[in-house]
Amino acid sequence: MDSLLNLLDPTWWLTILGAFATIGVLAIIFAETGLLLGFFLPGDSLLVAAGIFSSGSVAVGMGIEPLSFPVLLIGTPLCAVAGAQLGHFLGARFGRRMFDKPDSRLFKREHVVRAEEFFEKFGPAKAVVLARFVPIVRTFMNPVAGVLEMPAKRFFVWNVIGGVVWVESLLLLGHFLGNKVDPKQIDKFILPGVFLIVLISLIPIIFEVIKRRRAPKAAPVPTGKHHRIPTSPDGP
Repeated sequence: MDSLLNLLDPTWWLTILGAFATIGVLAIIFAETGLLLGFFLPGDSLLVAAGIFSSGSVAVGMGIEPLSFPVLLIGTPLCAVAGAQLGHFLGARFGRRMFDKPDSRLFKREHVVRAEEFFEKFGPAKAVVLARFVPIVRTFMNPVAGVLEMPAKRFFVWNVIGGVVWVESLLLLGHFLGNKVDPKQIDKFILPGVFLIVLISLIPIIFEVIKRRRAPKAAPVPTGKHHRIPTSPDGP
C-alpha cells in the first residue's frame, strides 16, 4: 500500500530522481499521456510540484535538486503533445485490439468506457482539450480518439492547444507558489495546493455539463454512423 501511495506522490518521484528530476518529469508526462499503463502516474500534481521545486530555495529546503524551469516550460508541453500523439497513432493503428483484453490490476475496461463517453459527451475537439484536466481520462482519451477515427491533423491541433494550456498553467502556478511561500512552510501547502488545482481544473468541465443539461434537447438526426468503439462478434 505504501509503495502505491509513493507512486502517486510527486515529491517522492522528485526525491528519488534526484539530479535527474527534470528529465524524469518529462519522461513521466510522456508516459502518463502516451502509454496506457502510465495512467497511474501523477500528472497534475507532478506539474505543480515541479513548478514549486524549480525555485532553488524551496528545493534545497526540501532536500530536492532544483529543477530547471526553462527546460520544464519547453520540454513538458512537447512531451505531453508527443505522448498524446503516440496514443492516437496506436489507437488508429491497432483499433479496438488495444482494449480487447481482460481486466487486470493495470487495465480496467471501465477507463476506456469513461473516455469514450467523455468523447461522445463533449465532441472530439472539446474532449481532447478538457480531458487533459481529468486524470485517467487524459491517458485513455488519445487512443480512443484514434479508434473512433478522429483525423490525425484535427487531433494534433486540439492536442497542442490542450497540452500547452494544461502543462504551462500548472507549471507557472507551481513556480509562482514556490517563489511566494516560505520554504520552511512549503510542505504544508503542497497537498492542499494540488487538491485545489485539480478542483479548479474541473470547473470548465462542470460548466460544460451544466450548459448541455440546460440546453433544449434537439431531436436526434440519424446519420448512419456512431462513435461507439466497435466490438468483434465474439468480443465483450
